[in-house]
Amino acid sequence: MKRIAVLFSGIGTNLAYILENLHGKEVEVVVAVTNRPNAGGIAFAQAHNVPVEIIDSSAFAVREEFDTEIVHLLHYYQPDLTVLAGFMRILTPTFTNAIKAINLHPSLLPLHKGMMAIERSYEDENEEGGVSVHWVTSELDGGEVILQKMVQKASKSFETYEKEIKAVEKVALAEAIQTVLNLNYETI
Repeated sequence: MKRIAVLFSGIGTNLAYILENLHGKEVEVVVAVTNRPNAGGIAFAQAHNVPVEIIDSSAFAVREEFDTEIVHLLHYYQPDLTVLAGFMRILTPTFTNAIKAINLHPSLLPLHKGMMAIERSYEDENEEGGVSVHWVTSELDGGEVILQKMVQKASKSFETYEKEIKAVEKVALAEAIQTVLNLNYETI
């Protein structure tokens, strides 16, 4: 069974989806890592008996020191793949050059990289928005796209659009994990 590590920062709904739909079936989540000591996702990992590691990013003066701690931790758990699922940190080459990782982003990349992507996607002139799962590189939201899922915007309120994005991102992330691990997909 393939081993994955999941990094998250907040409520943990994407982590919960992975735990409920893939963990113990297609993959083993060997560790859940958060940079926030009060992240809601901690409870999801504990409920599934997955080890939780908390490395508080606010305790580090520079990003590279934090990234070094994450890399050491991931080397200890030896996942086949690291999954960024709502991990709200910009990672440096200290991480990106050492760890094979994918990231979920709530826009159709290359559009709307970075923060507030759902809001910016909703407000642009395109008829659809969506989500992307991509390889993590040192360029923010710039790695090769593995897959994308579209969401129509026509006549939807922002709240409805955001809810649909949140629903489809979980499915996209799970599909990307399966694609990467089952097909032995390699980054260029």
